[in-house]
Amino acid sequence: MDELADVTITAANPEWLADFTRSLVQDGLAACGNIIPKVRSIYSWEGNIEDDTEALVIVHTRKALVSQIIERTKKEHADDTPQVIALAVTDANPDYRDWLLKVTAGSTPTS
Repeated sequence: MDELADVTITAANPEWLADFTRSLVQDGLAACGNIIPKVRSIYSWEGNIEDDTEALVIVHTRKALVSQIIERTKKEHADDTPQVIALAVTDANPDYRDWLLKVTAGSTPTS
């Protein structure tokens, strides 16, 4: 059975994130991306506590495609160390799972 993953990515520019997400879907690396246009991020960076507004996307994909998404994000993102985190999907609506597998790169879905 193909494993699913959700990948979260943040960016300062919500429009860049929307365009980036669209390119992942167009290229078959993701089935869908849900964008939250405004999140407050508090984090430690280079000895300082930062408090910024960013956009967040949750990308729905295959676990096998996560490394390609990470590499593409590192190449195209404005940040030196972009936030890209993959979370395993432990269960899903079978119909949604089949659709996700159908529209992402790789083999055809097997139930």
